[in-house]
Amino acid sequence: MTESAGAAVYPQGIKLGVDVGTVRVGVAICDRDEILATPYKTLDRNAKKNSDVRVIVSLAGELGAVQVFVGLPRTMKGEEHASARMATDYAELLVAEFAGRGMDVPVSLVDERLSSVTAHRNLHEAGMSSRNHRKVVDQVAAAGILQHAIDMQKARGTDVGSRVTAPPRTRPSGAGSAVRPGPAAPEGTTPSQNTEGYSEPVQ
Repeated sequence: MTESAGAAVYPQGIKLGVDVGTVRVGVAICDRDEILATPYKTLDRNAKKNSDVRVIVSLAGELGAVQVFVGLPRTMKGEEHASARMATDYAELLVAEFAGRGMDVPVSLVDERLSSVTAHRNLHEAGMSSRNHRKVVDQVAAAGILQHAIDMQKARGTDVGSRVTAPPRTRPSGAGSAVRPGPAAPEGTTPSQNTEGYSEPVQ
């Protein structure tokens, strides 16, 4: 899925972008040539059954997707709060579902500051009433996340974001509240190429 040495070193092909919310999850896809990210679908978040997670993994399989980017909400100061933890947990659920199906599809977290703000603005400029924004704003935000990621991959010629690994299946007694290990960096990258590369969103 990666190019040979000397060329771009990151998965090449169709990719998915995911914008995670407590109520809805937006999904976007890009073409095989990674030129344009397009809003695709808005799913209802089902935290009990995680049916939306399974839908995304099934979609990735149907499309032959080579990578999934999940937006990581941060404050303008770069801080991570509850929403960032929620996005990380969701990314781990995707990784676990992929692994359970024997699918080798990397999942990475990427900075999504201002993605929802930009999505609302774009919908307003397109003439859509604020009343109707809710139906599509999540998938438009997902498209913004994905577009930013694929543009950065092309500009750098390497993978971007923070690669997510599934949490360990077993834990020591009393470790229920322990902090899970953070996302690992993509193979072939240094720490400086990890999520820190997204500290300043590209306009």
